[in-house]
Amino acid sequence: MHDQQGLKKYTGEFLDKIMEGRYKRSVHTRTLQQVRISLVVVAVLVLVFAAVDFFIVGNPENFFLLLVIRLIISTGCLILAFSLGPNPGLLYRHWPLDLVCFLLVTGSILVVPLRPETIGTQLTAIVAVTLALYLFIPNRIPAIVALSSYMAIGFLYAIYVSSDMPVARIVVIGLAIIVPNVIGYLTTLRLNSLQREQFSSLLSAQETNSLLENEIVARQRLEGELRHLAQTDDLTGLNNRRWFLELSKQALRYTRRMRTPLALCMVDLDRFKVINDTKGHAAGDTVLTLVAEQCRMELRETDIIGRFGGEEFVITFPNANADNAVVIAERLRNRIEDFRLPGDLADLRLTVTVGIAQVDLSETTLEPALLRADKALYTGKREGRNMVVVAEHPPALQTEKTVS
Repeated sequence: MHDQQGLKKYTGEFLDKIMEGRYKRSVHTRTLQQVRISLVVVAVLVLVFAAVDFFIVGNPENFFLLLVIRLIISTGCLILAFSLGPNPGLLYRHWPLDLVCFLLVTGSILVVPLRPETIGTQLTAIVAVTLALYLFIPNRIPAIVALSSYMAIGFLYAIYVSSDMPVARIVVIGLAIIVPNVIGYLTTLRLNSLQREQFSSLLSAQETNSLLENEIVARQRLEGELRHLAQTDDLTGLNNRRWFLELSKQALRYTRRMRTPLALCMVDLDRFKVINDTKGHAAGDTVLTLVAEQCRMELRETDIIGRFGGEEFVITFPNANADNAVVIAERLRNRIEDFRLPGDLADLRLTVTVGIAQVDLSETTLEPALLRADKALYTGKREGRNMVVVAEHPPALQTEKTVS
């Protein structure tokens, strides 16, 4: 039978063998240390009682027999205790520990015929050994019940054959031995159950935390993807119009605060409609993607580029005046003109027209400069395309130039 928590009713262990194995591995270090300390303590106590035997046992032969028994028990305990250090796997091989416990129990029984006059004291020792078996040998309820039963029956039988004690009194002693067995069993069962329930709760908490962490990571990834989608043109991978304007506004605020120059340029692919009409819109999309890539390769890391719509791109040049922007724009124009398209598009020759405008420090928005750059762009279109055109300075800049 098993309870609702997945634990065996009579041992408190997990029904699931895998779960039980995980629990034992989790407490392995603590269990190993507990068993080793218990074995050393038992070995020392067994030897200490040899001095008691010397004063109580009058028969030298009986004393030496007791001494041999105690030496065997102590030696077995110490050998196993020190063997568990380099070989901790012995803890899960039941026979070594069960053998040592068997020697301890058998020695406790043999004390009765060798020291029959101390049965009262020996009863206390039997009770102590019984409780020690239950409390200090973890995860072994079936084996401990068997050893305790063997010790109780053997102890009572030894009293019966080695003394003239009345049967009624032997029965009373038997009842006295049953009590620590029941207490030890129930205590161990309760401890087993509580420890495993705690372990199960800890695993559940860890799994819940893991799920929450995974959900947080997934949500952060999703937020990143949504942010990327909200900021990026899905065809070219450049900043979309809204995000380009936001980044450029930040650059404008920095420019006004630090009193540094700022220039804008509009880039338009020449005769793009012809490409769409003759090669198809898929080819047009390919061309736009390749042109965007060439633009990225030519610009500085601090430059901000975005797709403004259709075949038109816009670039912000932080810390650059109109003359600086012209140098960069000419390099870009030459790069596009020299670029050769792959495959079926190899017969096409690409060119761009660029309009440039410098932002006046008195301007609080980008719109006037964008409008000037756009007008310069269309001036270049009217004058033959494939050129860089600089917009006229706004009145404020013209006045500064005249005064200087």
